[in-house]
Amino acid sequence: MKIKSILVKSIAVAAMSVTGLVVANNAGLQTAQAATVQNDAHVVTVNYVSDNSITVYNNYENPVATGQTLASNTSWKVIKTAYDSKGHKWYDLGKNQWIRAEYVTAGYVAANNATAKSTTTVSQAPAAQTQSQAATTSAKSYTSNATGSEASAKAWIASRESGGSYSASNGQYVGKYQLSSSYLNGDYSAANQERVADQYVQSRYGSWTAAKSFWQANGWY
Repeated sequence: MKIKSILVKSIAVAAMSVTGLVVANNAGLQTAQAATVQNDAHVVTVNYVSDNSITVYNNYENPVATGQTLASNTSWKVIKTAYDSKGHKWYDLGKNQWIRAEYVTAGYVAANNATAKSTTTVSQAPAAQTQSQAATTSAKSYTSNATGSEASAKAWIASRESGGSYSASNGQYVGKYQLSSSYLNGDYSAANQERVADQYVQSRYGSWTAAKSFWQANGWY
């Protein structure tokens, strides 16, 4: 009887140990499958044209629609990249605003857009162009229509992003408004920086004052 009791207890302990290992292994698999990874895109452009927009979700693991949508052919900064437990890739646009990667293209796509010059190649660092040269190019090629409170908000953002310098750089972010180099498409002139910055803010926020409010709440725009 004593031997039988010992055997029963041993079997029970072994079963519990195996169960514990299975639970631990499953937990490990879930962690590995649904997790953030090294960010593989700094800017993405919506290319899903079925409904001319895509849905924004509150997270990537158990996504719930936020009610926000992003229009096709608009470009957005990416903060994080992640995969859910089913292997789907997601991008976080900041403040837990997640979109499915299958509906966007990495990079800034400027199809039929005069603000980016696709034939221009990156032959020099943006700092190689002097501010006086950039200002001359800007005066000849582009004039921003931001006035009053819009111009003030635009200058406020530029001051915090770069100190107002067209030649400022921080990793892949370039110039007065710290735009991704892929947005500028190799053209770091002041004219292009002003033009693309206006277009980016209009597309994403609708106005510079709205962009300023977002910056104040999040520390970026």
